[in-house]
Amino acid sequence: MTAGFEWGLDGITQLSGAKSRSVSAENPTGGKGMGGRAETGTGVLPASKLGVGWKVSPSIVIPADSSRILADVKGRGKISHIWLTTEPARYRSLVFEFYWDDAATPAVRIPVGDFFCNGWCDLALVNSLPIAVNPAGGFNSYFPMPFFERAQLLIRNLSDADAVVYYQVDYLLCDPPERTGYFHAVFNRSKPLPYKSVHTIADGVRGRGHYVGAYLAWQSNSNGWWGEGEVKFYIDGDDEFPTVCGTGTEDYFGGAWNFDMGGAYREYSTAFLGLPQVIRPDGLYRSQQRFGMYRWHIPDTICFETDLRVTVQALGWRETGKEYLPLQDDIASSAFLYLEEKNGIPGAELTKEYLEVV
Repeated sequence: MTAGFEWGLDGITQLSGAKSRSVSAENPTGGKGMGGRAETGTGVLPASKLGVGWKVSPSIVIPADSSRILADVKGRGKISHIWLTTEPARYRSLVFEFYWDDAATPAVRIPVGDFFCNGWCDLALVNSLPIAVNPAGGFNSYFPMPFFERAQLLIRNLSDADAVVYYQVDYLLCDPPERTGYFHAVFNRSKPLPYKSVHTIADGVRGRGHYVGAYLAWQSNSNGWWGEGEVKFYIDGDDEFPTVCGTGTEDYFGGAWNFDMGGAYREYSTAFLGLPQVIRPDGLYRSQQRFGMYRWHIPDTICFETDLRVTVQALGWRETGKEYLPLQDDIASSAFLYLEEKNGIPGAELTKEYLEVV
């Protein structure tokens, strides 16, 4: 069996022989012909007069400080779509952990909200190619996630309260092409960033791979403009200076001139880059504003052979407007990659205190 992994519409014309499967609370095993058979579940009361097959189990409850397996698929194939929804208060306290081919460590280890470009526990709609967030909190991922022996998708609840999660994981049983990389996502946070330091988006990446994007949840801890810092890619042995270097934070995310139009930040969301969220407690350029930004390197993939490190500076202007000012902002980053290596990338320990939004 084979199936097209390419982006775009051309692949849907090819009759691949792949087999479609789906895991949800209505079919937790993903078995053929096993959907809608639940006799118990979170919908049992409203469906009591209708019976089996009428939305008896639309969601799951994840108890406080525990985890649940969303999907455990054996064989060869790829995850093609993930849909999930939960209340915004859970966006940072629910954490994804995805394992490929019985790896020792998870390749994906990231808060659910940040995975879907919603790191601030406050819903923002996103209209991009791999990630779409729709009214009223429908999270969608179209990142292809291939595997050769097994895929295990786990969700962990770090909070002190139970969490209700609605979800569906769609996948294909098929043969991934040769030289296919494993999907990875890693989360890091500087809270706050030390003075004259840089925030690390990804480090400890080893082997061959592609860097395909990032999401930043950024809180400005000072008045004034905050986005002069450069995003830098240290590729295949780069030491002090990078091979790929941007010209400013808003430039890297495809904007310009402070994202400012008519004296106000302007949100936008496009196929490959966006600023979909601006939380404005005090108006333009005031301290404690929060921003959510994504950049997908899909047509402009960052390729490396041996190693990769990615950083971003926090840099603004002093009051004179003639001298740069290193900032001490709260920066949370999510990096998305495909690697030959199936085990996870080094990252921070994800605890409730480390992730919390206050």
